[in-house]
Amino acid sequence: MRANVIVFPGSNCDRDAAVALQSAMSAAGNMMSAPKMVWHGDSELPESDLILVPGGFSYGDYLRSGAMAAHSPVMREVVRQAKGGTPVLGICNGFQVLTEAGLLPGVLMRNASLRFVCKDVYLRVERDDTAFAGHYKKDQVVRIPIAHKDGCYFADPSTMYLLENEDRIAFRYCEEDGTITDAANPNGSSANIAGIYNETGTVLGMMPHPERLIDPALSGTDGAKMFSSLVEKLH
Repeated sequence: MRANVIVFPGSNCDRDAAVALQSAMSAAGNMMSAPKMVWHGDSELPESDLILVPGGFSYGDYLRSGAMAAHSPVMREVVRQAKGGTPVLGICNGFQVLTEAGLLPGVLMRNASLRFVCKDVYLRVERDDTAFAGHYKKDQVVRIPIAHKDGCYFADPSTMYLLENEDRIAFRYCEEDGTITDAANPNGSSANIAGIYNETGTVLGMMPHPERLIDPALSGTDGAKMFSSLVEKLH
């Protein structure tokens, strides 16, 4: 499995993401190459089975979260490979970068509270037929951490209609029993959206951090299932 993790100035979850992916590879008993860390300024990107755009604060989130990173040289190759069908996972700041790069619709705005939010949240899995979610079950509730100030997902009504009717919503913020409520929404996202897919289900952007919950020592393993699913489907 050829996996590449993009590293921007200000990335702070790139190593966590690589470790999570490597752990899933090891658990599967596959002697695969370690994920490659690819610098944002590189103009070339090795052909990939998976590209991971990690969380953090690329370029210090100056101008607008993800806006500057979306124009980094390596993103031209990320976009090219994504449009060719290569799976891409963008987490938190990575989700913001993917929207700014045009790989996913909508925008991530300032949280409704206008405050940075860092805590565990519950997510309802909206579909389980993608490479990212194969180890979950539809309507399953999982617990994943969030850590963001600009995580309020917004899109115009026509885009929201497409996301709903094309089954492109990946996760929604919910109560522990799976109920979708305003109280369970930590940032004011439209329709409690925590993550979305592109038209083909090969690009996923999500605000929560699955790489931060991959080991019992971290208080849970709900995030590990995403990486194990990717390894199973893409190796």
